[in-house]
Amino acid sequence: MSNQPTQTYDFQRKIETYDSADVVVIGGGPAGTAAAISAARLGKKVTLLEKSGQLGGMGTLGNVSVFMPIGNVTGIYREMIAEALADHLPKDHDVSIAPQYSPFILRQYLNEKMKKEGVQVIYHAEFIGTVKEDRSVKAVIVSTREGLKAFEGKQFIDCTGDARAALDAGVPYTSGRDEDGMTQPMTLMFMMQNTGKPVAQVLPEGCYLYNEISDLPQGRRLYWERNNDGTLLVNMTRVKGNGAKIEDVNYAETEALRQVFSVVNYLQRNGFETYTLSHIANQVGVRETNQIQGLYTLTEQDVVRGTRFADVVAQTNYEIDIHSPDGKKTTDERKVDGYDIPYRCMVTEQLDNLLVAGRSISATHVAMSSMRVQATCYALGQAAGIAASIATDDSCPVQDVSIDTLHNALSSQNVIFYKQGQVSHQ
Repeated sequence: MSNQPTQTYDFQRKIETYDSADVVVIGGGPAGTAAAISAARLGKKVTLLEKSGQLGGMGTLGNVSVFMPIGNVTGIYREMIAEALADHLPKDHDVSIAPQYSPFILRQYLNEKMKKEGVQVIYHAEFIGTVKEDRSVKAVIVSTREGLKAFEGKQFIDCTGDARAALDAGVPYTSGRDEDGMTQPMTLMFMMQNTGKPVAQVLPEGCYLYNEISDLPQGRRLYWERNNDGTLLVNMTRVKGNGAKIEDVNYAETEALRQVFSVVNYLQRNGFETYTLSHIANQVGVRETNQIQGLYTLTEQDVVRGTRFADVVAQTNYEIDIHSPDGKKTTDERKVDGYDIPYRCMVTEQLDNLLVAGRSISATHVAMSSMRVQATCYALGQAAGIAASIATDDSCPVQDVSIDTLHNALSSQNVIFYKQGQVSHQ
């Protein structure tokens, strides 16, 4: 349906409260899992709401099972590497690692981690709406296996990736490039396994015959095979569109799957004759949708110049990495030396008890292309969980959380920042 419907409905219902918590985290991806852990470690009762049946976000659901190098292996992210990928743990924090991992093992690891940390995880719980009172969120309404339920909280952290809760509560936002609103394209990740012997090639109905590299959706071969176990992780599909729009994501789910089988067939004819398709992600991977307008917006200049902020909560040197939004087979990749992401990017003017962590923080299209990767989202989530806990303890709006207190708590949770020339940048 492309026609805008004219009919609207008032939908009112009395919703029973399922539970109350100090901190309610919406979304169990990298930002959400880290936020839940860090808040629980500060003695808070935490409820983590996840719309699927597994934690880890795109790292598990989306099979984006390689961590991009960000130049700072610290905090909860470092702890995860130490516990789940010990062979990849660097001696110091200020290095870059890019380990390929099993999405299945990470999924199990995160389940066990939440049990140990005392986080209540509610699976199959999809955000529906917010209940507000003045400048505060009182509860979120969630669709569960038992119907609609309300979850009350003192603090809320939106880790949905699309800023769903923030937008529903009236926070202004942007989407995509300034000039036309177009977002980075979507990709369906998959894995192939080396069987050691030639495999039968299959090209299902509706797929494409790719013969040249220039025929491929990204116009390039992009894959990882780092663990010596014959597992090839492939990032070679590409579908134009905005993953927060019904029609776009409908098209992407079918088109991307068509491309998966087509790329597999191409690879089996071009150097991977002994590899069979072993896993396709449950859903298409979305790089970019909505960015809140926060107290500060991270800019391309901040990323390129390496801006340092007094209210730093995460640091990265991951490159500017823009997969062409307009369907071209190009990627804008620009090396950066490292920069800070300030706390204010997670804070809104409109709400006193809501933080936004993960890829939908306040950032421009170009800046977001660098800060969006999983390791950075873990760092942002950890800071958000701590900030929400401090706001609860101090009975203050999230805008007024003491940065010194935040930094001390981050330090106590083993987060290490570079110290060079931190300046307040307004």
